[in-house]
Amino acid sequence: MNNAKRFDLLRMLFAILVALLISFVLIFFISEEPLTAIFTLITGPFRSKRNLGNVVESMIPLIFTGTGVCIMFSANQINLATDGGFHLGGLVAAFVVLKFGLPGGLSPIVALFLAATAGAMFCTIPALMKVKTSSPELVSSLMLNYISQWFCTFILMHFLQDPSVGSASHKLPENSALPVIVGGTNIHVGLIIALVVAVLGYVFLYKTKTGYELRLTGENEAFARYSGINIVKVILVSQMVGGIIAGLGGGVELLGPIYPRFSWMALLGYGWDAIIICTLAKKNPLYTPLAALFLAYLRTGASIMARYTDVTLEIVQITQGIIIMLVVAEQFLSGMKHRMIAKEARASLKEEEVA
Repeated sequence: MNNAKRFDLLRMLFAILVALLISFVLIFFISEEPLTAIFTLITGPFRSKRNLGNVVESMIPLIFTGTGVCIMFSANQINLATDGGFHLGGLVAAFVVLKFGLPGGLSPIVALFLAATAGAMFCTIPALMKVKTSSPELVSSLMLNYISQWFCTFILMHFLQDPSVGSASHKLPENSALPVIVGGTNIHVGLIIALVVAVLGYVFLYKTKTGYELRLTGENEAFARYSGINIVKVILVSQMVGGIIAGLGGGVELLGPIYPRFSWMALLGYGWDAIIICTLAKKNPLYTPLAALFLAYLRTGASIMARYTDVTLEIVQITQGIIIMLVVAEQFLSGMKHRMIAKEARASLKEEEVA
C-alpha cells in the first residue's frame, strides 16, 4: 500500500472516530444514562441473531445504490437519479410478478432483468439531456426522482392496488420471492447478488478499457478529451450502468422477504445513502460492502438504542453528517499527508544516493 492509499485509509478511520466521539459527547449531554445508551449502540446488533440479520438485510440495498453511484461519480457524473431508479425498479418487479403470470423459477429472473432495464432507461435520461441540451445532470436527475415517485404511485393506485388494503398492491406471489439463505432472519439471496454486483463493478471500473476511460474523464475531462476519449460515450455509459445497478437493487429489495406487497408511496432514500457509501468507499465498488456494513451496523445499533434508552435515532444523522464533512474536507489532516509525502521523498533520495 502506497502512502496515498495509506493516508486515505487513516483519514477515513480518523473521520469515523472523531464523528463517533462527538456523537458520544452529545449523548452524555442529552441522556440520563449515557453509558448505557452508548453501550447499547455499540453492542446492540450483537445481542441476537435477529439483530445481526437486520444489519445484513440493511446492507443489501446500500451495496446496490452505493456501487451504482461509485461508477457514476468516478466519471464525475453527479447523477442523483439512483433514488428514483431504485423506486422504479421495485415497481417494475412488482408489476411483472403480479401481471405476467410467469412460472415460479422464471418470474423473479424476468422481474429483476426488467427492473434493471427500467433503472438504466431512467438514469440515462439526465445523460441524454446533458449531451443534447447541456443540462446539468445534477439538476435534471434530482427533478426526475419526483417524477419517478409520482409515476410509480399512479401505476400502483390504478393498476396494482388491492382495494381491501388501501395504498398497496395485491400480495406478491410466494414463488416470486427471493429465497432466504439464513434461517431465523430475512437475509436472502439478494445479498449474494449485491456482492457479485460490487465485484463486477470493481472489475468494470479498474480492469476494463471503458472503466479506465470513465475514471480518466472523472479525473481530468479536458485531458481525456485531448487523449481521444469519447466523452459522450463516457457520460452515457456511466449513468446507464449506474441505473442498471440501481434498478436491479430496487427489484431485489422488493422481492426480498421484507415486503409482501408493493407499497412504496415515497422515495426510500437509498439514493442519498448511496452518496455516503460512495464517499466512504472512495468511489471504489469493491469497498461498498464494507461501507454499507458500517452504515447498516450504525443504524441498527441506533434503532436498538432508541428502543431501550432515552436517546433518539437522530444521533445517527449527526454522525453521518460529521463523517461526510470530515472526509470531503481537503485540509483535514493535510499536515499528516504532507509529512508522509516528504518522508517518502526522503526515502527515495536515500535509495538513489546508495545506488
